[in-house]
Amino acid sequence: MAKRLTTYILIGLVLGIVVGWALNASLNDGSPEAAARLKTIAGYFAIVSTLFLRLIKMIIAPLVFATLVQGIVHMGDTAALGRVGGRAVAWFVGASLVSLSLGLLLVNLFQPGVGLGFPVPDAAAASGVDRAKFGLAEFLTHIVPTSGVDAMAKNEILQIVVFSLFIGVAITAVGEKAKPLARAIDGLVDVMLAVTGYVMRFAPLAVFAAVTATLAERGPSVIGDLAYFMGTFYVGLVILWLLLIGAGFLIVGPRIRELVRYIREPLLLAFSTASSEAAYPRTLAALDRFGVPPRIASFVLPLGYSFNLDGSMLYMTFASIFIAQAYGIDLSLGTMIAMLLVLMITSKGVAGVPRASLVVISATLTMFGIPEAGLLLILGVDHFLDMGRSATNVVGNAVAAAVVAKWEAGRLERPEPVELEPPHAPSHTPHAGHAGLDLDPAGGR
Repeated sequence: MAKRLTTYILIGLVLGIVVGWALNASLNDGSPEAAARLKTIAGYFAIVSTLFLRLIKMIIAPLVFATLVQGIVHMGDTAALGRVGGRAVAWFVGASLVSLSLGLLLVNLFQPGVGLGFPVPDAAAASGVDRAKFGLAEFLTHIVPTSGVDAMAKNEILQIVVFSLFIGVAITAVGEKAKPLARAIDGLVDVMLAVTGYVMRFAPLAVFAAVTATLAERGPSVIGDLAYFMGTFYVGLVILWLLLIGAGFLIVGPRIRELVRYIREPLLLAFSTASSEAAYPRTLAALDRFGVPPRIASFVLPLGYSFNLDGSMLYMTFASIFIAQAYGIDLSLGTMIAMLLVLMITSKGVAGVPRASLVVISATLTMFGIPEAGLLLILGVDHFLDMGRSATNVVGNAVAAAVVAKWEAGRLERPEPVELEPPHAPSHTPHAGHAGLDLDPAGGR
């Protein structure tokens, strides 16, 4: 099923490009009426992709909660939890520094904004990006949920992680009396994986609709206007992939190539929908197939979604310096390094903020005397850049989970193939981790 779904997603992506481009070419005569008509048509297609993303959001909170609590309980003790958490954070910090530094290096090497000569806007001009949730005080108070139910209702990943940590540690501490609750969590994991399998069947249609809507409304010209900027950014993403996978090779060994093969589907899904959340369940499945213990994968992956967004990190330095270049604003090396360190701190934990990368960039620009309205230069192509960022975030988090598992266990072993009963005839065998995490509700790998 996994291979077929990957093929169908790829077909949906190609068809979306063809249909969207054809609609724009046939209906766009340059008039406001044509633009309005194309926007309406795109809106109809967008309904499908919006419904799919809502289905994904529907399962993310209970899936993250259940798998994270299960992982903590199966670790068995708080010492192991602290050890795994410390190793994960160490990797996240290192990967973030590499990503930010690479963006800074490449934007100065390629200089995509030099020569554009855009007039510097009024300092009071706004970018239109909401920064209401940005700030140290807001971030620190936002970490702890006022209610676990409220955090799940709003899909606040970081708050769900905090709530799950408390529940998982408490279940471990209570011991024998909490075993029925632990078994219920195991059952909830299996149920959510089955629901995920159903939802993922709609992925190819959602990919087709999302790509069609974007190209039908905006056309290929939006890409051409900033082609060099986009091209050099994607070169940076490719280099970052090589660095991350290379680091994984040094630590995990040659088997890292298998991980790359296993994550092809979540990569394609994240790229085509421009959503890392859409790829979360399939990334969890890929890690299970690769041999990352469920207790580690279900703990590291949710943390990575808040603290290890490598593609977004690269974008933040790249886009910030690009805007300065486009306005002819010279920044000293010391200023750029200070910007990198600021981004390193302010970018953590904003995964739940809409358009998180733009929010962080907006706040950073004003801090360094760059007009905030400069974001308007890249808003038109941000969706296409977000596709690459989302896919890179999947790579970074998958490699992080594999590396932490290698550090923790010393070796990674392929799990034995497990045949599942169909959903209408549930198995009553004891729970065994994330067996069958291929998310195919019909069973089988």
